[in-house]
Amino acid sequence: MVHSFDDRDRDGSDGPSGRPPATEDVAFLTRSQHRTVVLDALADRPRDRRDLRTLAGVSASTICRTLREFETRCWIRKDGHRYEATQLGAFVARGTVELIDRIETERRLRDVWPLLAIREGDLGIGALSDAVVTVAAADDPYRPVNRFVSLLRETERFRFAGPELALLEPCRDELRRRILDGMTTEIVDPPGGADRILSTYPDHCAAPLESGNLTVFVCEDLPTYGLCLLDDRVGISGYDPDSGTVRALIDTDAPAVREWAESTYETHRRKARPLVPETAVP
Repeated sequence: MVHSFDDRDRDGSDGPSGRPPATEDVAFLTRSQHRTVVLDALADRPRDRRDLRTLAGVSASTICRTLREFETRCWIRKDGHRYEATQLGAFVARGTVELIDRIETERRLRDVWPLLAIREGDLGIGALSDAVVTVAAADDPYRPVNRFVSLLRETERFRFAGPELALLEPCRDELRRRILDGMTTEIVDPPGGADRILSTYPDHCAAPLESGNLTVFVCEDLPTYGLCLLDDRVGISGYDPDSGTVRALIDTDAPAVREWAESTYETHRRKARPLVPETAVP
């Protein structure tokens, strides 16, 4: 970090130079959405006022005022009829876009992240910036399950670790069909979870187990979230601690999440033991 001798006080007040606090520039830039759009566009390439008006969807007078403010701050320069970002402006644009992206990601995850109980340092929140977040609603409590089913229909290999009842039991018919159609499936369950399913639905489970496409393991040390590995995406399900129902499903194709999911799944898979169906199904 670069500091100068005229930096403002740590409390954000003006320093010896009389320069206003940086938060004023942040407020100016983010107060109107078009300002961030315009500065980011000029950091990409030079543009004229007409291009900027069309891009930002604002009036000519608004664009003129915005460009004057940018010029005052040395964020842009004019070259003929076009404007372009200076190095300082491009630096600010990149940081602002990143900040907005971070806030947007945090807002989408704000209500569901505590449900996942992912240990700090295991998975960076930034890796989920492009994730699809499906949250249960009062008028549609099965939204996360339905999203999961749509993903399940597009995969040929499915692996799952965690408390399965809330996510897999509601879609057991679809899961059964996919397994019998050839989908290779591995499920790592907590003790008692698979026993309950197999004893509750013995006839339902018999054909998938006999098909050779379904393998079930038992592991005592599983996460409180559900971890789904599909061909092209990774899903993470979060549960309501009181009702045990699925509150949210986050799914993504981000490579960083795939790497984390593969490692996490294999860790639990190595510690698991095979379930013996004959002892679980009466």
